Amino acid sequence: MTDEPAAPAPGEDPDRSAASGGHGPKRAGRDLRAATGVGVGLGAVVLGTLFTFPAAFAGVVILVMVVAVWELAQAFSTRGITVPVVPALLGTVLMLVGTYVAGTSPLVVGLGLTVMATSVWRLGDGSVGYLRDVTAGIFIVVYVPFLAGFAMLMARADDGHWQVFALLAVVVASDTGGYFTGVLIGKHPMARSVSPKKTWEGFSGSLLLGVAVGVAVAVLAFDGPWWGGVVLGVVGVVGATVGDLGESMIKRDLGVKDMSSLLPGHGGIMDRLDSLLPSAPLIWLVLEYVL
Repeated sequence: MTDEPAAPAPGEDPDRSAASGGHGPKRAGRDLRAATGVGVGLGAVVLGTLFTFPAAFAGVVILVMVVAVWELAQAFSTRGITVPVVPALLGTVLMLVGTYVAGTSPLVVGLGLTVMATSVWRLGDGSVGYLRDVTAGIFIVVYVPFLAGFAMLMARADDGHWQVFALLAVVVASDTGGYFTGVLIGKHPMARSVSPKKTWEGFSGSLLLGVAVGVAVAVLAFDGPWWGGVVLGVVGVVGATVGDLGESMIKRDLGVKDMSSLLPGHGGIMDRLDSLLPSAPLIWLVLEYVL
């Protein structure tokens, strides 16, 4: 992990995500040129592998999730929480590879085995802080690889490239609509104590653009009903917003502005995944049972 970011001042929002309605167009301490370059580069890698070589896309997902687990464990360590990293990392690979190859069962079984391994691994460090450390480890493997496993379930389908594209498109639309609407008319905070920059006006912008993109994807990519696209957009926006606020709460509790400084202009890997991870199972459910 790179140098730890300074803790936020009292009342300052540690969340630097643009999702769901920031009030201002500038992000303090951000190099927007670097952020744009990194964002374009990441998008090119993800979409390029997704539409040309799905196995390589799966490899990218696994690599990103391994880094995300490590990043979260390092962030937790700033508060004296020692996450059992080895079983968490091995479990991440086990769950995601198994899911891509064989579907749902390896995801569930892999999670159970990882929870057991995490509990056993931590026994060697004594009883002090045992419950705290094991709980943190279980939280991380559920939050990161388990939720990411639903993206793997999408990717392994016959039309997997379009399913994953639906997830990415709706979440990006939610973030974009929320940001610009919040910049223009955002006045009423959704959760002032968690993330003062997230506004109800921004959330309405997320819903409008997210639903519009959801309808377009449902009709054009899946030949589905327009109302299925509405459902797709709504659940994607709700998942993205909850995920964004949830990570804001985690960072506020840890006293950090970003999970790391790995990505110039963006913060850490988890600062980019906060909206995607909780949305993945919701989007998967809609694609599986509605569209």
